[in-house]
Amino acid sequence: MNRERFRLFSALLAALAAVVVLLVATELFPYHTTNHDEAVYLQQAAMLLEGKLSLFPPVPESFRPWFFVSDGGRLYPKYAPVPAAMFAVGKLLGSARFSLAVVAAANVALTAAVAAEAFDRRTGLLAGVFLLASPLFLIDSSVFLPYAPTTFWNLLFAFAYFRSARTEAAAGGRTRGTYGYALLAGLAIGAAFFARPYTAVLFATPFLVHALYSLAVGPLSAIRGDVRQSFGRAWREVRTVRLSLTALGGLAGVAVALGYNAAVTGSPWTFPYEAFAPRDGLGFGHREILGYARNYTPMLALRANAEVVTLLFTEWVVGGPVGTLLAAVGVGAFVRRVSPDWSAEFTDAQATAVLAGLFLSVVAGNVYFWGNLNVLGSLANPDDGLVATLGPYYHFDLLVPTAAFAARGALLAFDSVRGLAAERVERPQTVARSVALVGVLLLAGATAGVLAPTVAENAEITAEYERAYQPFEERHLSNAVVFLPTPYGDWLNHPFQHLRNDPGFDGETVYALSDGPDDIDVVAAYPNRTYYRYGYRGEWTPAHGGSVDPTLDRVRVVRGERLTLNATLAVPDYAESVSARVSTGGESAYYAVEGTPSNLSVALRVGNGTARFVGPGVTSVGDTATVPVGREDEIVVQVFVSDAAGGFSYRLELPVQRAGESVVALSPYREVCLVPDDCNGAAAYVEDSMPDGIRMETTLRANQSVSAAGSANATVRTAFVAQS
Repeated sequence: MNRERFRLFSALLAALAAVVVLLVATELFPYHTTNHDEAVYLQQAAMLLEGKLSLFPPVPESFRPWFFVSDGGRLYPKYAPVPAAMFAVGKLLGSARFSLAVVAAANVALTAAVAAEAFDRRTGLLAGVFLLASPLFLIDSSVFLPYAPTTFWNLLFAFAYFRSARTEAAAGGRTRGTYGYALLAGLAIGAAFFARPYTAVLFATPFLVHALYSLAVGPLSAIRGDVRQSFGRAWREVRTVRLSLTALGGLAGVAVALGYNAAVTGSPWTFPYEAFAPRDGLGFGHREILGYARNYTPMLALRANAEVVTLLFTEWVVGGPVGTLLAAVGVGAFVRRVSPDWSAEFTDAQATAVLAGLFLSVVAGNVYFWGNLNVLGSLANPDDGLVATLGPYYHFDLLVPTAAFAARGALLAFDSVRGLAAERVERPQTVARSVALVGVLLLAGATAGVLAPTVAENAEITAEYERAYQPFEERHLSNAVVFLPTPYGDWLNHPFQHLRNDPGFDGETVYALSDGPDDIDVVAAYPNRTYYRYGYRGEWTPAHGGSVDPTLDRVRVVRGERLTLNATLAVPDYAESVSARVSTGGESAYYAVEGTPSNLSVALRVGNGTARFVGPGVTSVGDTATVPVGREDEIVVQVFVSDAAGGFSYRLELPVQRAGESVVALSPYREVCLVPDDCNGAAAYVEDSMPDGIRMETTLRANQSVSAAGSANATVRTAFVAQS
């Protein structure tokens, strides 16, 4: 295959990769994945477009995004900005997903070019096809994670390194292209180091070994001739300059990374991810992040990585085990044919050896990183953890040598069959085409077999996301603040990464954590907006097929000397008794209700630093009928409706703040707890999902006061029908 045809076919293949990845990204992952790191990179991309390395939210406790380091009132992401900067380019073009398509196209084209350097153009082109057909490539290239972008820089480094070495060998070294490619290689691996330092080191290790080999054998081969003339020439060889340029380019990337560290963490030697979780780095022993800790022993590391690598080569490379077998054939053929007497000049055998070395460096190096244990979830369950939906992404770089050697193995097998057919049949070309067709079908079938379950699982997760975000799709929010629940702790974008703030926290819609009294501080920071509270009924487990019934309720602000929260609660016919509890902090008051009326009308009265529960037939139980209300507090009202089977409870959370003689409160968060374990976040009151006989209507009134809207004695209705 000549150069022009190779470039044309590579360009067409790259364009196909861009289209496929863009389609997968938009259709399969419109709301992103279960790996919430995507939101970190997209938030960081938006920051970079506004020239910001840090965020300064108006209420830090209510606006901390997932995986952002808190430094006083400043927040900065734990990840380096290189992948985010690449995604930002796509945002400039209209959509960050354009960056995904461009990176995928570049990776396919560069894989073809690198494999062509090691083997030939025919093998290189097929390697590009095999990369595109790899499930791990298709899935992880379509999401906003750093693995495909970092592989782009690693591949650019590999291609430029091979080209610089080959132009030196072909033209005696003294060519402008040699130096240009050498510098490009260094800058590329420097960018990879800035993006993901350890990933870059593992990828560069075989190239570093080759560079040291080249320096060692170069002068020695020159001395073999005329010693007095060759010795001086050997040390002036372009090889030393070439490798020095590559090293300088790489060190420039290291310097930029250290400078970024100094800018955001205050020390060039402290990486942001280390500032976020000091025990989340490389090494064995005690590893910990956000309260999750493991003793990462060498034996556990070997076991976890063996499982990860097995999954990679059986489910996530092209053709699964078929592709792995072809790659083994390619590696075996290289090992059998390689000559131990390598030339001092760059050869195909050296390039192939470097590619093969990636299997060793990436696999062995990842044993030292406990992240490969975490992606698995439970070691006993291969379908658990992020690896089930996103694959073993820490080994993403291994797709390159696997695709290259699988292409080599496939072509060797095809050439062998064609050679035998030429000797034994009259129409060998027909036999060759038939064998090729069978091989394509076999590989395609194997790839579809390993890819289909992953696509189906991700599609189910996306369907659950679509259901959860339905209120935002159905309603246009303008000049709004939305309070979000916290199923995974006090983080924005975890799990709701589709709902992100602008870097200035001044977008048309601002998203804040729903965190009791802090909500009132958020309201004070955004005094002229419309407020909503997002909630859902059910457990947030989209990765395990869990569905939720979402609701987006209007929230209003009331201020006065005294507040009254009225509630009308339906009591089913089967109820045997009704009781109540009012709590603030660690103190509670208990109440009994006489009888079981079909509609229970009760009220919570707040004023003079106390809260009291009242209503027809309501009597206090115990020594106290009131509970104290602090300066910033959350009053929780629980009404228990009991029957022979246990019953259920209504639950109201009223965030309040006291300032002088007045009290400020927001519309209560309302739950119906059919199962006690679902209370406090997963049992939102959604009228359409309530069983018969269970209904709730509430109003919040400020007495002798001025409400946020400026009217006296204002009544705020928070019933579902009124909020919708």
